[in-house]
Amino acid sequence: MNKNNTKKNWVRYKEAELKKLAPMLESIGFALEEEQAHISGERHLMSGFKLVLNGLKKDDGKKVIIKASSHKDGIKEIRHEHDSREAIRTIDFAYRDFLLPEEILFTEKNGFLISITLFINQKKSFLEHDLKEQFFLTLRALETQEGTHVTTRSHLNKINKIFGVMKSDDYLNSMDIFIKTCAEYNPDNIFLKKTLDNAFDFLKTNELILKKFSDFLTHSDFVPHNIRIINHDMYLLDHTSILFGNKHESWARFMNYMIIYNPNLEHALAQYVRQNREDEEYLSLRLMRVYKIVFLLNFYSGALDKTEGDLNKLTKIWIIFWAKCLEAILEDKQINEKIVLEYKKERDALRSDEEKLRQKKLKQLF
Repeated sequence: MNKNNTKKNWVRYKEAELKKLAPMLESIGFALEEEQAHISGERHLMSGFKLVLNGLKKDDGKKVIIKASSHKDGIKEIRHEHDSREAIRTIDFAYRDFLLPEEILFTEKNGFLISITLFINQKKSFLEHDLKEQFFLTLRALETQEGTHVTTRSHLNKINKIFGVMKSDDYLNSMDIFIKTCAEYNPDNIFLKKTLDNAFDFLKTNELILKKFSDFLTHSDFVPHNIRIINHDMYLLDHTSILFGNKHESWARFMNYMIIYNPNLEHALAQYVRQNREDEEYLSLRLMRVYKIVFLLNFYSGALDKTEGDLNKLTKIWIIFWAKCLEAILEDKQINEKIVLEYKKERDALRSDEEKLRQKKLKQLF
């Protein structure tokens, strides 16, 4: 495979889409901003056939987020997110309301499906809050998600047609696929193979725990760039990632992210669950942290054939780093600070200037 193809195809795709989309948006009262962090840098590895754009509402200058596609897969994803957003507003078995950005336009035009939501303008990003604020904001958001639990057949009927559903056997089947992908692209990595085998055994041995904490609303990509904070309220973005699965999947994704960006918060959340929840909940959290790391290892392994040069080197570093994190979670230990610092040093040396700028625009602080 020519490793240039993935990036070249993405660049061709986005340029062709923008050429048609920009005048179309102008005709319905919206303008695109010059800088577009969501379609630059490393986004070509994960964007698929959908553009996520920063724009302005021309009549009042309000910032908006525009999602658009003319490809069947991108259209399907945008429609699913719209349907998820509408459905979550009407769930009648949630204990708390979810705060979502307002969708001001959802339309089909000239072969494109377009969704436009108001931009949530926060004074400072999540990572710019102090540790105490971060902890309580996170806890409130996670417990809001926990407050939506499928307990009756009528509940199940309401979610089945809209949201994804992950049961214990779905997590195990996915793990099996992820591990095979990792083995295919990393045939000589004995440490990775051994650690992944231990990970699968860990989930398989505790399948009943996975099952016990299933059927909760969760967000599979619950990280700071998918949330906005206004007056201590947290708005949830990326509604394609909302599903009903293990209670601790959002916890796991968030805490794994904080291994890099704020290990003190990761440790505080782990201690909170250990000290304030039953032992089985802490075990469930560890199971999902393992699952989410294996998901990342699967993604990065699959990216090896799509990258070259420094990005390919960086992809290999990602795999090594997350394998070490996986080992630590399996042993119920906090990842060594030196490993994290060395990883960040190597990462920043290999990242392109375009990606560094994108990270700063997203306020994912180094």
